[in-house]
Amino acid sequence: MDDTTQLFEAHRPRLHAVAYRMLGSLTEADDAVQEAWLRLNRSDADAVDNLGGWLTTVVARIALDMLRARSARHEEPLDDRLPDPVVTAAGADPEQAAVLADSVSLALLVVLQTLSPTERLVFVLHDLFAVPFAQIARIVDRTPAATKQLASRARRRVRGQTPASDADLDGQRAVVTAFRTASRTGDLDGLLAVLDPDVTLRVDQGAGLQVVRGAAAVAGRALTFTRLAPFTRLAQVNGGPGVVTVVDGRLVSVLAMTVREGQIVEIDILADPDRLATLPTG
Repeated sequence: MDDTTQLFEAHRPRLHAVAYRMLGSLTEADDAVQEAWLRLNRSDADAVDNLGGWLTTVVARIALDMLRARSARHEEPLDDRLPDPVVTAAGADPEQAAVLADSVSLALLVVLQTLSPTERLVFVLHDLFAVPFAQIARIVDRTPAATKQLASRARRRVRGQTPASDADLDGQRAVVTAFRTASRTGDLDGLLAVLDPDVTLRVDQGAGLQVVRGAAAVAGRALTFTRLAPFTRLAQVNGGPGVVTVVDGRLVSVLAMTVREGQIVEIDILADPDRLATLPTG
């Protein structure tokens, strides 16, 4: 492995984390990082003073172009699908670099999809990766002052739409376990006890998002899948507690839950068989 390859590999986790937050797609994030590698190979790496900053800028530009192209085609609205979840086994070592790199919550990624491509880039780079506004301004072809305004607007939208989750992971897992147990046994009262009255359920089966709101409606929806409950197991989804359903070795669904004050306020379910078939799980 030559020096350039070693340097690039050292930056790969951060580059993938930037691309994933920008795109919400693990496959597209891989593509963006690979394109950055190709561009590095076509450049004089020895002439780059700050390789990490240069690569971050390159990946951000690539991801921005991909978002804009996706929007221009109008083939798949950004807010009409769930982002790809990052799934690891329950109890996986939280110190693993790969897990930490992509552990941003699915709830946050859902909200990021509602931002414009430029707003998303500014928010991701500044608020999540502390990239200076002067550097971001050059990417989006704005002044630093205008870039700050974009970040402020994006930040307000993100804070207003992203539910805060409990800091106690063990407490979150207990709530998710109670939800799973109630689903397995068909216990309606048990489900209602762990669901926030205004809980939101989003389901992506590959044909657009289905959205259900309210504890009674969400509990009723959960009970319709009681037959699959024996095939569920706890997992970590984007660093938080979640549930996966595996039937005959095939991943059927991934559930991510946001727990606030001991109740579930959001549930995001990816059940698109085509996307699940290519989803890496640990």
